[in-house]
Amino acid sequence: MSSEVRWKICWENELEASDHAELADFFCKTYGPTGAFNAKPFETGRSWGGARPERRAIAYDSHGVASHMGLLRRFIKVGTTDLLVAELGLYGVRPDLEGLGIAHSVRAMFPVLRELSVPFAFGTVRHAMRNHMERYCRDGTANIMTGLRVRSTLPDAHSDLPATRTEDVLVLVVPVNRPLTEWPAGSFIERNGSEL
Repeated sequence: MSSEVRWKICWENELEASDHAELADFFCKTYGPTGAFNAKPFETGRSWGGARPERRAIAYDSHGVASHMGLLRRFIKVGTTDLLVAELGLYGVRPDLEGLGIAHSVRAMFPVLRELSVPFAFGTVRHAMRNHMERYCRDGTANIMTGLRVRSTLPDAHSDLPATRTEDVLVLVVPVNRPLTEWPAGSFIERNGSEL
């Protein structure tokens, strides 16, 4: 995949309306097969689902958007420790390229992670993605943590729903400027915002 695509690493404010429309279409097609609700946030042409990323790694090939990963710096609380992380999210690979993606996306984003001086990159994935994530983590680039609960705000406020949700998800941690041994202990993570 890396020799067949060109990567664009950009700040959010560098994207034009046409870029957002193309990305929204990509997310609808990529997330739609996993459940109609998963594509819903993108149906209006919006290119983010919850929190809006500050940086994006977008891979293009001759068919358009091939892969995407977003990044947002934020403080999370792991147990009782406030921790600066680069949250990775909005990950997707076009269905015809599945099996060729997350490692390339993180590699493309890694120079940005170092430049931003974050100690760790952090992301959450559903348990259904465990095998996919374990393949990615085999070389020690990242670590999957289980048994953690993560509380996040909902992307939109609704009077008939709680303001937050707590999920049992897999936590992906990528050491950037600190070793994994310095990740704080704790089984509960406060995202203090919407999932990326």
